[in-house]
Amino acid sequence: MSLTELTAAELVALQAAGKASAAEVAEAFLAAVRDREPVLHSFLHVDEDDARRQAAAVDAKRASGQPLGPLAGVPVAVKDVLCTKGVRTTCGSRMLERFVPPYDAHAVERLRAADAVLLGKTNLDEFAMGSSTENSAFGPTRNPWDPARTPGGSSGGSAAAVAGGQAPLALGTDTGGSIRQPAALCGVVGLKPTYGRVSRYGLVAFASSLDQVGPFARTVGDAALLLEAVAGHDGRDSTSVAEPVPAYSKTVNEPVKGLRIGVPREFFGEGLDAEVEAAVRQALKEYERLGATLVDVSLPHSPYALAAYYVVAPAEASSNLARFDGMHFGHRTKDKLGLIETVSRSRAEGFGPEVQRRVLIGSYVLSSGYKDAYYLQALKVRRRVKGDFDAAFQSCDVIAGPTTPTPAFVIGEKAADPLAMYLSDVYTVSANLAGLPGLSLPCGFTKSNLPIGLQLLAPPFAEETLLRAARMVEAATDWHARRPPVKIGA
Repeated sequence: MSLTELTAAELVALQAAGKASAAEVAEAFLAAVRDREPVLHSFLHVDEDDARRQAAAVDAKRASGQPLGPLAGVPVAVKDVLCTKGVRTTCGSRMLERFVPPYDAHAVERLRAADAVLLGKTNLDEFAMGSSTENSAFGPTRNPWDPARTPGGSSGGSAAAVAGGQAPLALGTDTGGSIRQPAALCGVVGLKPTYGRVSRYGLVAFASSLDQVGPFARTVGDAALLLEAVAGHDGRDSTSVAEPVPAYSKTVNEPVKGLRIGVPREFFGEGLDAEVEAAVRQALKEYERLGATLVDVSLPHSPYALAAYYVVAPAEASSNLARFDGMHFGHRTKDKLGLIETVSRSRAEGFGPEVQRRVLIGSYVLSSGYKDAYYLQALKVRRRVKGDFDAAFQSCDVIAGPTTPTPAFVIGEKAADPLAMYLSDVYTVSANLAGLPGLSLPCGFTKSNLPIGLQLLAPPFAEETLLRAARMVEAATDWHARRPPVKIGA
């Protein structure tokens, strides 16, 4: 079997046994990137020489008998919204096209400490605002299962890189479903941790009370391995929580005894694709066969979560992106203009249409006379959404349902209808509003051979339960083992 077909855990074991070197592993994945990138466009930046240097350093440490980190020699792709020292970080935007950070994000620091090999920076919707990776200023990413279709967003580049065999692991960010939704559409595992579980230091903010960094992987075990490497308290992030990090990778294969799965009726209503619903229902039957109990629960305010999200998130985006004015940070117009005109022209040139739309919405809902009517009302809905989950988790350990209402859609299909695009996140945004951990894993395929994702949600800081529950059904099925039928670029 090719090195690029192995899981991260298998790659670690193979190198530890002396059957492959970090250099050989890096070369295999770099070749896959070169081969498939012309079609997929998963990456915005790849430095092959630097990846080789990192791999050589791991091999040298191993040869000298030095202790190695848990991801020693494993290639990892990083969403281009996380700062990387000396490596361009664009956020998929012309506004930051030439930005080279002088420091690493906390999650990137943790990857380096774990002896991972950083392959490059992945494509995304501009400033993580989107559900299809079509909003990138540098062109869309394509789905490995069907290059005519979107990989989802905003972390579409990371999801496509893992699904397309360009990287065994990748980091993404999730503000309203931006890890889970592309994971579902690309047929991989994606995990949004509890808000505060992974430091946001060095993450270019979209919506600060919603953003969270998390892993993409081909298996639940690999997701556990990557989460374990990047999670933990960081004093540079005031929202980082000093909770102990369990040994996720050690316990992930232990089934949850007496598992109670909550099934919300609100997740199976109008707009849900029939094939998606059938696959999710079948996954729930598999859980019952494994000894789990299905419990009917209700999340009565979930129908209002999407509307609340698209008030809260743009409001925070308007505030966060105000710094990119062409005077202090970001793209500056070449035209010789006065102060106000320079700022206005720079932002118009630097930001794409979707970012401009959300900044305008956010500025409006925060404006005098409208803040009470919109923003404060949305915060009240947010609290009700959190209360629904608190009540539901009194009778269940995890909540299960579809990750997305449909399989991957054709590129351009929803580009002219923002509301239709926003509905792609209808099942995912509530977890961000409530700060909960959520995971998507493959649970089936459509007749057109497009992946379908099952979403599991858990109480705050219950990632260990979430991963173990996900692994139960993964171990009993083979959906995660399937690969795109055609070798992209071959």
